[in-house]
Amino acid sequence: MVRAACAVRTRRVPVAAVLGVLGVLVVAAGLAGLVAGRALGAPEVWEVLSGGGDARARHVVLQLRLPRALVAPVAGAALGLAGTVLQSALRNPLAGPEVTGVTPGAVLGAVAATGLGLAGWEHPAAVVAAAAAGGFAGAGLLWLLAGRDQGDPARAAVYGVLASAVLSGLTAVVLLVAPGELGSVVQWLVGSTEGRVWAHWNLLWPWTLVWAVLAWLLAGPLTLLRCGQEQAAAAGLATGRARAAALVCAVALTAGAVPAVGALGFVGLLVPHLAFAVLGAELRTALPGAALLGATVVGWADAVAQWLSRALAALTATDRLVVPAGALTTGCGALLLLVVARRSGGADR
Repeated sequence: MVRAACAVRTRRVPVAAVLGVLGVLVVAAGLAGLVAGRALGAPEVWEVLSGGGDARARHVVLQLRLPRALVAPVAGAALGLAGTVLQSALRNPLAGPEVTGVTPGAVLGAVAATGLGLAGWEHPAAVVAAAAAGGFAGAGLLWLLAGRDQGDPARAAVYGVLASAVLSGLTAVVLLVAPGELGSVVQWLVGSTEGRVWAHWNLLWPWTLVWAVLAWLLAGPLTLLRCGQEQAAAAGLATGRARAAALVCAVALTAGAVPAVGALGFVGLLVPHLAFAVLGAELRTALPGAALLGATVVGWADAVAQWLSRALAALTATDRLVVPAGALTTGCGALLLLVVARRSGGADR
């Protein structure tokens, strides 16, 4: 049905080989994260993983570094999937959790619930519920602002930035109202994997797995939606219900990732473009590719952030300077977006 309704361009690449390489990069990022910390080097980490090591080393590796090394790539996979689902469902290459109100709404929900005492970072399930409510509220705000212009990618992007700015402003207000209670989450608002423990992992992986499976099951309807609403309807697809299911899936994936790693910038916006460029437009392969690319990006961002923090600590003789992973994803993502925009502008001329 999908092929008959729309001739989707697919890139002829050895898909299994590409996915295999991405899987190796994800594993390598996890291993790099395990040895990138300040307290222990690679020999000590290997000793612990081999069953040895003293009590302190085992605590650092097994209770602090290992859950962090697992949380980072899975959260990245969730954000990569969320962005791919959003861009496909809305037919908007500028759609992403960060600029459609979904991520800022999830952040606002989590921060507000914490400030009101309804949730706390020691109870990840409550934070996920609050983030999900905020994510849906952010998506609803964009829907109200865009109105009839939802089919125009450029205007929808402008409304998305506006909605995100409003929600980010509300988050800043909450932080000002309760600075004592919420001051510790400022770094998390930038996007960070500091302090991730097994409680975060135990909640994140089943949540992400369920919604990732649903996203893959929506590959057929999403491919039709990418072809256009009229063609999708002519092929027999209930476009309203399919788009609603896709939006619920994208918000849920984002809501699971935000409490775990915070508001990582540009992951959900740019990873889908990389996935489509490498694996083509066939969503049955692009979706797994986006998940692995998101996991690779966030995993390596976390490892590099730890190495930079370690270098700063050595140069400044202080442990207070910590580079959050979100600073790297935002900076690199902004540069990549600038390059893409300049190339697109040159192509239009």
